[in-house]
Amino acid sequence: MNHNILSAHKVIGTIVGTIVFVVLFKYIAWPSGVAHTDITLAPAWLALMSAIFGPIAGFIVAFIGHSLTDLSSASLDSVWWTWAIADGMFGFFMGLATTRIGIFVGELTSRKLVLFNIWQLIANAVVWLVIAPLGDHWIYGTMLGKAYAQAGMAMLANTLVIAILGTLFIKLYHTWFVK
Repeated sequence: MNHNILSAHKVIGTIVGTIVFVVLFKYIAWPSGVAHTDITLAPAWLALMSAIFGPIAGFIVAFIGHSLTDLSSASLDSVWWTWAIADGMFGFFMGLATTRIGIFVGELTSRKLVLFNIWQLIANAVVWLVIAPLGDHWIYGTMLGKAYAQAGMAMLANTLVIAILGTLFIKLYHTWFVK
């Protein structure tokens, strides 16, 4: 019976997490100076959702959230699938990493927060320096220079937003709900 309750919470949390992700991704964003690449608070939220609900929920929140945002955008004709997949993979990787770290098991130590940020940097590097630009080049024929400029800016912005705001989200969640 507890498993069903946990599953229901995970489903509802994933749905609410996706809605908040879309709002943050679409409406709380600043131009980065690189075309089609904004600085947004959504990655910090995604890191928290992945830590709370795990890798599958993290993938779903980011993949569906990114896809819905692209579909609702006037500047793009359709979903930019390579970036939606990259965002989803980031959510998945962060869910795996935070589960491995045990971010919400026991005390929230400085060591756990440092590991959280090391893993988010690694996950950001994998998705934004490998998956997204190479996917853009192979699938959409984007010039590698442009693909890496956009993905590099996304990596830098996401890493900083998560290091600052994502770490704060983790601390607040642990203080309010885990202790």
